[in-house]
Formats: sequence, C-alpha cells, structure tokens
Amino acid sequence: MSTRTPGNDVPIRPIDRLLSFMSLGLLILSVVCFFAIMIGSSSGADMQSGVWPAVAFVPLFGLPIAFLLLLAVLIMSFVRRARANRGD
Repeated sequence: MSTRTPGNDVPIRPIDRLLSFMSLGLLILSVVCFFAIMIGSSSGADMQSGVWPAVAFVPLFGLPIAFLLLLAVLIMSFVRRARANRGD
C-alpha cells in the first residue's frame, strides 16, 4: 500500500510538459506521415521523387524518438515522486 504525500500533489515542471508535448507532436506527425505514405502508394504516386523521401523519413525516426521522450518523462516523473515521498 502506498502513502500519500502530505499537502498538495507534486507540481509539474515545465521540462516535463515540454517533453510530453514534443513526444505527442512527434507521434501525431509520424502517424500522419505513415497514413500519407499508405494513401500515396495505393494511389500510384512515385515514392522516389518529390517530398515522399522526406515523408518516409519522419516515421522511421519520429516514432522511436517519441517513445524515448515519453520514457524520459516517465522516468523523471517516477524519480520526482519518489523524492517527494521520501521528503527530500
């Protein structure tokens, strides 16, 4: 059983908010680009020219970076709550 921290809950820091919004933004952008690739390839677009290589690049690196940002937010939150429960 866990104990509640005395007083109010631990405040959210600006860096936590920034990292979570960056993670959410990258995730949404990657999913939109993924669906754009699916729609473009099914309609017969030339995927080797134009903007398509850049669109294909976004989900390839955006999804892992979004996951790492979310993981960093979770770890920072757990550490902050553990320190608050200890009384540091």
